[in-house]
Amino acid sequence: MEKINIKRIYDPRDPADGYRVLVDRLWPRGVAKADAALDEWAKPFTPSAFLRKKLHQQQIDWQHFDTAYRQELAANPAFPAWKESLLDKLQTQPVTLITAAKLLPANHAEVLKKVIED
Repeated sequence: MEKINIKRIYDPRDPADGYRVLVDRLWPRGVAKADAALDEWAKPFTPSAFLRKKLHQQQIDWQHFDTAYRQELAANPAFPAWKESLLDKLQTQPVTLITAAKLLPANHAEVLKKVIED
């Protein structure tokens, strides 16, 4: 089985990226859709606007965000099938979660990666 990677959309595409999935709700600033080199935009599986705003406005801490985002994914009826489709892709190629977020240990792509791997 291949692995799940996380990469910023501003970094150049690499053949080692495999299947590239944008995991941001909003389209990244300054990136033309034609230049993004994405295979999929997983908008339905991104944190809700409500949750994202709460975190950015520092109304919730990272732990609460992590828990709430996991709950959103668990409540999304389409998530299990999507997760399974990514796991199928991982049998033959890497999957790279693409985000505009800075790659810190605390970002939603890391949470999504852990949920997919569980």
